[in-house]
Amino acid sequence: MPFLFRCFLTLSLLGGLAFAQKQPIDYVNPFIGTTNYGTTNPGAQMPQGLMNVSPFNVMGSTLNAVDKDARWWSTPYEYNNKYFTGFSHVNLSGVGCPDMGSLLLMATGGALEVDYHKYGSTYSQEAARPGYYTNTLDKYAIKAEASATQRVGISRFTFPKGQHHILLNLGEGLTNETGASVRRVSDTEVEGSKLLGSFCYTNNQAVYPIYFVLRVNKKPTRAGSWKFQRPGAAWENDWNKDAGKYKLFTDYRAELSGDDIGSYFTFDTQAGETVEVQLAVSFVSIENARRNLEAEQPVGGFDAIRKQAEAAWNKDLSKIEVEGGTDDQKTVFYTALYHALIHPNVFQDVNGEYPAMETRETLKSDGNRYTVFSLWDTYRNVQPLMSLLFPERQRDMIRSMIGMYKEHGWMPKWELYSRESYTMDGDPAIPVIVDAYMKGIRDYDINAVYEAFYKSATVTDSSNRIRPDNADYVKYHYVPLRDSFDNSVSHAIEYYVADWNLAQLAKSLGKTADAKLFEERAQGYKKYYSKESGTFRPILPDGSFLTPFDPLMGANFEPNHGFHEGNAWNYSFAVPHDIPGLIKLMGGKKNFVDKLQATFDKGYFDVTNEPDMLYPHIFSEIAGEEWRTQKLVSAILQEHFTNTPAGIPGNDDTGTMSTWASMNMMGIYPLCPGRPDYTVVTPVFDKVTIHLDPAYHQVASQLVIRKEGKGAYIKRIKVDGKVNSGFKIGHQQLVHSKEIVIETK
Repeated sequence: MPFLFRCFLTLSLLGGLAFAQKQPIDYVNPFIGTTNYGTTNPGAQMPQGLMNVSPFNVMGSTLNAVDKDARWWSTPYEYNNKYFTGFSHVNLSGVGCPDMGSLLLMATGGALEVDYHKYGSTYSQEAARPGYYTNTLDKYAIKAEASATQRVGISRFTFPKGQHHILLNLGEGLTNETGASVRRVSDTEVEGSKLLGSFCYTNNQAVYPIYFVLRVNKKPTRAGSWKFQRPGAAWENDWNKDAGKYKLFTDYRAELSGDDIGSYFTFDTQAGETVEVQLAVSFVSIENARRNLEAEQPVGGFDAIRKQAEAAWNKDLSKIEVEGGTDDQKTVFYTALYHALIHPNVFQDVNGEYPAMETRETLKSDGNRYTVFSLWDTYRNVQPLMSLLFPERQRDMIRSMIGMYKEHGWMPKWELYSRESYTMDGDPAIPVIVDAYMKGIRDYDINAVYEAFYKSATVTDSSNRIRPDNADYVKYHYVPLRDSFDNSVSHAIEYYVADWNLAQLAKSLGKTADAKLFEERAQGYKKYYSKESGTFRPILPDGSFLTPFDPLMGANFEPNHGFHEGNAWNYSFAVPHDIPGLIKLMGGKKNFVDKLQATFDKGYFDVTNEPDMLYPHIFSEIAGEEWRTQKLVSAILQEHFTNTPAGIPGNDDTGTMSTWASMNMMGIYPLCPGRPDYTVVTPVFDKVTIHLDPAYHQVASQLVIRKEGKGAYIKRIKVDGKVNSGFKIGHQQLVHSKEIVIETK
């Protein structure tokens, strides 16, 4: 064999080996979705971990493109901003309302400065991957790094020679609640709490404390605290020199409380010297925060903790292996899967304790108790994805929801750290649990589930804040417009989806009369259809349609009559449980197809809006029109989901937008919750291997979805060699198959 050919062959083999060794985690780009209102952040955390350590760059300088205090802003990080004021701890991903994003940890140099407007810094050499984030603070030449375990963040700062400081700012964050306390425990440790909450302000009483313990791994040369002093009248300022300023407390070690307080540690460092900072949290007590610290990070060790976090992420992401496609497509896919595994979060402390729903009584969990249930968003795809990939976690999430019902008397709607925010519409716990139940995930108290669902579906007095207009709904099977800009139609449409799901559960439990009742109620959507407008239309208390009426009113978050965050076109096909009935209502197959296609052709479709994100898949419910689904999904993926910071087209909504992308890229999408099947679309990849949970899927340890051909449209589908009928596949058929071949043309 010629020498040059041997060299070429060796290099080719080595190149192939290097490519083969690239892991799923290597494709994740945490900066996707960090601009264009995706509201993700590149912070470090574990899969489903309570702790997230994110760069905070949304305050303090005109260098920033956006400032949290100048506008409505719901994320600690914006990709185009330039001014870093620390790492925030415990953050939300993809949400549309500000909360959390507090306990700000910052490293500085030179003279001590505790005003974030002055101590913040531009930054460079920024990088992130799951479980790790880093940048360099230009002002101080300090390298900042962050990682995390489940409940404890760890940051490492590498200093040049000189005097440097580590600051814990308790006065700032995304939450608009104020008030905190801090106490010096020793030269290297402080502890305290901060008040958070009032998410979206739907329930402004839903506040809660977060408790923390912070520890540095080296003794400082000095330490203390600060507090912003209230400004006084001119005569007071003559004798009170601290009025309207930050007052330093250098000798005070007891508890300090206030709205704008913090603690500092000062170090005299040599070039290259590092200081590690551990920050543990609990929603129960300071004592539990310390237990979390000692259990998860007894001695620190940044590099080991980073490797642990990365290994955990790679294990979860490896549940799905993809072959074929471009590197950018793999990055979009694995980043989407990464975003889907950020929430919900493990909530209990290492001793099992957690605060009970609403009462905050300390209770103890046997398994994982989860929190952050953005159910109006996630019932559509995130929770079904959990049922497919992590059925045991889905079971524990359902058990957590049942626990909330037993503690509070109601299933969660948009729960956050054991407080109910009552944000968004409908009764979304119903489709979440019914969908899982219909897919065979049943190891929980189904009688308590049904009791809870029947309660929220039938109670008509003011105690029912899950369905606040249930009296009208139960009486009329629709919700009339009683206030000019209420969300009556949006509420009712979500109730129809919930009631259809509840009917399926009632039927499976042998509750025939209940099933009939809820099935009839689920047909009430027909009352909203107006032939004149060709869309759903608000109904007035006298039973007449709202007049005048503009079906396009409500675009771009414009206030709208009867619709929430959208217009009539965004809601008029959002009846996944009865597409045949909707077709008949809208004048038959041709009229329906033309009208649905027009939502795309005329630009009415909004992929960022949950109610209509199912629209492309509706065509697959109509024989002969499935090609439209395949064409539309491919176009939407190419246009809106990219390997860029703007690569999510709107709020990720705790992984919902990302999951829309990832499941469609795999070739399957759950159109209707409670109906245990998937719409099959043209996969992006040549081969998708899904590793199944043997405890739930005993027949096969893995499932392969293989694409044959380079065409954009599906010619036929084979399941274990047999031709599949139609363009849907049932969940049990899916998870008990070995190979699904999608032939394209």
